[in-house]
Amino acid sequence: MAGDGGAVERSTTGRSHLDARQRVDAVQGRHSTRRANAVAIVAFSAFIALMGWIEIARPLGIRFADLTGGVVTMDTMVRIGILTIVVVGLNLLMGYAGQASMGQAAFYAIGAYGSAILTAKARTIGLPDSIAGAWWWPWLVIVCNMALAAGFTYLVGKPILRLRGHYLAMGTLGLGIVVYIFLRENFGLSTANLNLTGGMDGIPDVGRLAIGSFTLWPIERYYILVWVLVLGVIVLSLNIVDSRVGRALRSIHGSEVAANTIGVDTDMVKLQVLVLSAVYASLAGSLYAHFQAAVSPGPFSFGASLELIVMSVIGGIASIWGAPFGVAVTLILKELIRTRMHTVLRGAGGEHEVIAFGTLIVIIMLFLPDGLTVGGVNMIKGWIRERTGSGGRAMLHWTGDTAITRDQG
Repeated sequence: MAGDGGAVERSTTGRSHLDARQRVDAVQGRHSTRRANAVAIVAFSAFIALMGWIEIARPLGIRFADLTGGVVTMDTMVRIGILTIVVVGLNLLMGYAGQASMGQAAFYAIGAYGSAILTAKARTIGLPDSIAGAWWWPWLVIVCNMALAAGFTYLVGKPILRLRGHYLAMGTLGLGIVVYIFLRENFGLSTANLNLTGGMDGIPDVGRLAIGSFTLWPIERYYILVWVLVLGVIVLSLNIVDSRVGRALRSIHGSEVAANTIGVDTDMVKLQVLVLSAVYASLAGSLYAHFQAAVSPGPFSFGASLELIVMSVIGGIASIWGAPFGVAVTLILKELIRTRMHTVLRGAGGEHEVIAFGTLIVIIMLFLPDGLTVGGVNMIKGWIRERTGSGGRAMLHWTGDTAITRDQG
């Protein structure tokens, strides 16, 4: 009996040491991830600043577009920034919380049309010139749109998030289609009496943003504004992922039943991340309206929601850093195919461009199923391990924006 007692004691002690070691490894992994994210933020900010400086200063007469042969311009970079904000929210919702959304373009539309109606149509709806013409009014509208998107999402999110799997995807798809139809049909109102959305023609003459008498245009100025907001959204989202909320999101993704068992309020956490993703999309929509100086229903259709999902998956759906890379690769590939397809295939039309784009996407996903960021980092780490031949202990593994360590001994 004494021998059995000693064995139990040794087993308990061994488990305690193992648990302590796992906790230490987890803490070290989080510290490593924070350092990596800090370095990435600095490097990413420096790259964005350098591209902006080249466009503004034009050293040796070189513009930013000259560096890419005209394929990527400042216009493209601004669009990448705006869509990155939407996709970051989508990655939080789908990649971390595991909640399917096929209607993200609806929240994008709320921001865009809210800004367009309350600025370009301000006098039509009876706002005095002292408000409609004030420089601060569009900024206030952007904030109000974000609040409207949050409130609307909170109300519709409660019943929608009771659905699971394919039913949840269909629910969000239906929401997106309903919003699109409302905007296309002028909210069901007669355009002869009150034309708010402009129907299929949309709303022209949306004003530029300004701070006092300083207008945030030409495009170089707007580029700076958009990417400052993008960096803010990325930093905020990385902190969320690294917080208790982020760990709750990952637990829900792993098993909602298990998350409920350990005390996570899964319904509230899912609703919070859905609301946050809608707020991000609304902000991006407002930025799009003032950038494009016009809005129409086309960019907010079901096809737009699918394209956002494609961007998310290409970059890495379980990574905040996957958003800018996924958006950039998608838009640049589309632009390359549009401008260079005729040199490869004479007489190529729109249908050939779609086929070529789809083929490239399939190839990317075959070789990097986890996306460009996660899959790329893991591929580089595997190549380094093969070259150095180090098996070692406590090998670092990258899982989106979370690093964990695993004993290789």
